[in-house]
Amino acid sequence: MVGHAQWSALATALAGANRVLLTGPVGPDGDSLGACLALQSVLARDGVMSDVAGLPGYRFDFMPGADAILDDNDVRPVYDAVVVLDGDRHRLSPTVEAAFSAATVRGIIDHHSSTKLDGYTHAWVEGTATSTCEMLYAAWLACDIALDPTVAELLYVGAIFDTGGFRYSNTTPDTHLMAAALLKQGIDHAALNARVLMSRRETALRVAGEIMRYATLHLDDQLLVGDVSNALAKQFGVVSGDTEGVVDSLVYVQGVEVSALLNERDSGEVKISLRSKGAVNVARVAQALSPGGGGHAKAAGASLQTDLASAKRAVIEHVSQALAALQPAEALAK
Repeated sequence: MVGHAQWSALATALAGANRVLLTGPVGPDGDSLGACLALQSVLARDGVMSDVAGLPGYRFDFMPGADAILDDNDVRPVYDAVVVLDGDRHRLSPTVEAAFSAATVRGIIDHHSSTKLDGYTHAWVEGTATSTCEMLYAAWLACDIALDPTVAELLYVGAIFDTGGFRYSNTTPDTHLMAAALLKQGIDHAALNARVLMSRRETALRVAGEIMRYATLHLDDQLLVGDVSNALAKQFGVVSGDTEGVVDSLVYVQGVEVSALLNERDSGEVKISLRSKGAVNVARVAQALSPGGGGHAKAAGASLQTDLASAKRAVIEHVSQALAALQPAEALAK
């Protein structure tokens, strides 16, 4: 198995560290949080204590260990080892990036094919894996590391988040085999699916309605763009998790090949989420938009230091180029 040796090397390095930090990109999702907390639990069995950074949104605050997660702003460069899970070092907050840079052991466990391997002492990246949690599960299975209900729940959250409850095309037979093994630990899979994938604040419902109401079609109706301006976010009191899943709803409109959701930040940054039905590789679009952009062929993201209107023009321009570059067979298959 690909991850067996890489897990063993990283685990050995972490066992020799006095202070360990496990983290993900700004605004961590279910796979990042599930992987961080599951790894924290497994390391603790061998006496390796670690901190997790990256406060969860309300969809994930129920997860075992979530109540002790550090705010990124409280992280200091005092760790011997820092491991980034489900992202890369270019997507860390400034305070976490400083801790990462100061660490002797700098690891990454990730399943994004766009992730570059430079800057790490231990890099474990599998671009074909369904989720970071599935990578951990497979390696631990190969190393005879036993599951328990807590670890099973955490890994299951990552698996369902990154497969959309096993609906996305990245779901494999191995994904279902993993899910079966996790269910044998007695986890409440129905409650986890409801909480992670369907739970929404009433305010979030109103925001989603506004985004969809004013979303605009471009490029012969093949691109659908929604946005969340600062004004809209403040009007509704948007918090992390409120717009989760909206960009996925946009891409399934008939005739649409690519969807984009643009979130304007007070910092002058616009966070861009991209989805594709398959013909367009949106990871390449994200990388073209920003050096720090990337993700998967059907789901990716980037951030731009610009205003909302300029970000929208950039998305339209790069998606236009991607559509124009399609091979005839791909275009006919739409």
